Amino acid sequence: MTMKLYYAETMNPRKACAVAKYLGSPVEYVRVDLSQGEQRKPAFLALNPNGKVPLLMDGDLQLWESTAIMAHLAVKAGSDLWPSEATRQVEVLRWLSWDISHFSRHGGTLYFEHHIKPFLGLGEVNTAAVEEATGFYKRFATVLDTHLAQHEYLVGDKLSIADFGVGVLLPWAKEARLPVDEFANITRWHNQLMALPAWREPFPAPLPAAA
Repeated sequence: MTMKLYYAETMNPRKACAVAKYLGSPVEYVRVDLSQGEQRKPAFLALNPNGKVPLLMDGDLQLWESTAIMAHLAVKAGSDLWPSEATRQVEVLRWLSWDISHFSRHGGTLYFEHHIKPFLGLGEVNTAAVEEATGFYKRFATVLDTHLAQHEYLVGDKLSIADFGVGVLLPWAKEARLPVDEFANITRWHNQLMALPAWREPFPAPLPAAA
């Protein structure tokens, strides 16, 4: 059965789209135009009351939250992106929780201030927020860089959904002005991810304009 994956070309949908593409999941992609507020319209809110993407429809299952969608896709595919061993599952959850609470939380502020605000015309950059987020981002990037000095990937030296989650903002490092250049191990790790076609180009090609 084909699933429907509602997405936009932003950070959290990127995780789900990259995993779906990597696994070759039977997914129909449905683009939600955030600039037109489609995520706040009643038809979409009936599927995801949070009014956010991504959203996965799999039969009667309406699944929101990118980390849960990644895990669901991996389980359905029988993929080790979601490990079968309980100890590795816990490690995957640890890194995904750490990322949401710390790494991408502060990176997300930089992404919003430097990339999303100008795109949507939301006003001037909040310099105080940028300064605070940059300091925290460097602090937690040090944690990640130290771990990656001893590991090829985040969990058990095998690719997992933890890598897809924690690395989500790095493709926008320049636009978001993420201070990652000084972290050699993060750079090496992300270069490995960039070698994956699904990571480089996670989103479906746009449909041609109507004649």
